[in-house]
Amino acid sequence: MKWIEAKVVFDAEDNHLAGELITNLFFEFDLKGLVEEDPAIEPTGGWAEDSIGRAKQHALVGYFPKDRQAKKCCRALEKKLSLLKKNFVLLYRVSYKELDEEDWAEAWKAFFEPQKIGQKIVVKPSWCAYTEHPGDIVLELDPGMAFGTGTHPTTALCIRLIEDYLNQGDSFLDLGTGSGILMIVAAKLGAGFVCGLDKDSAAVDVAAANLKLNGLDSGDFFLQTGNLLTGITEKYDFIAANIFTHVIIELLDDLPRTLVRGGIFVCSGMFAENKKLVAAGMKNMGFEILEIRELEEWAAIAGRFHS
Repeated sequence: MKWIEAKVVFDAEDNHLAGELITNLFFEFDLKGLVEEDPAIEPTGGWAEDSIGRAKQHALVGYFPKDRQAKKCCRALEKKLSLLKKNFVLLYRVSYKELDEEDWAEAWKAFFEPQKIGQKIVVKPSWCAYTEHPGDIVLELDPGMAFGTGTHPTTALCIRLIEDYLNQGDSFLDLGTGSGILMIVAAKLGAGFVCGLDKDSAAVDVAAANLKLNGLDSGDFFLQTGNLLTGITEKYDFIAANIFTHVIIELLDDLPRTLVRGGIFVCSGMFAENKKLVAAGMKNMGFEILEIRELEEWAAIAGRFHS
């Protein structure tokens, strides 16, 4: 399959904030993969003779399928960047390149290396070696074209809250599962059964492969292609959603029929400025807000359902 690489090179007074804002723009397109280039990031060595070196400038690279919608997506990205520039001091340029899927895989591997998230969880790329330390819970991951390596603050926040609030034997539902990383975390921490939902069938395939890579049999998990809670009839002890703010707001009405009384809902994917809006919506649906955490420009909320 062919892909269109859309690369946004940028410079701003606050490059960190600019990167987060541009990242958010990319995610609005349901893109397949996102690469951050940052001069401060050291690439991982040893995986390929032609691995890329340290980035020379700040850039974000997204990948669109080369189909009839590709040109429309590229034009829409340029329009959104132009609107962003009106409200934010930003210099940028956009370039495009056609890639095979194999080329895409090599482009981002240099920036994905083993890292510890929370107290126990270590996310390890499947192609890297890692020496375990006492107490480590190691996840093998090959995200392919799906979102979720643990490197993004929203994923890290979710992992930490799952680590703190999941109970042994809990049934677990992940909305927008991407690479399956949150399902694997829940399973490794003792969830009784894990289920994932994603509207992208390619992500569902990637998640299934990663779950099996981590020792889960097909009877230990269930994956489904779908939108929000459509088609979910069972009730779960724990539901996680690492998605956009407006999508979280949309699904709140359906949570009472899918979350047991006393169950936990963890959500992220929102800018910190939207945390009060989401928390208020959760309270209106009968949730007790247990904790709100922030990392960089992002926020995550853990709530217990009482109604």
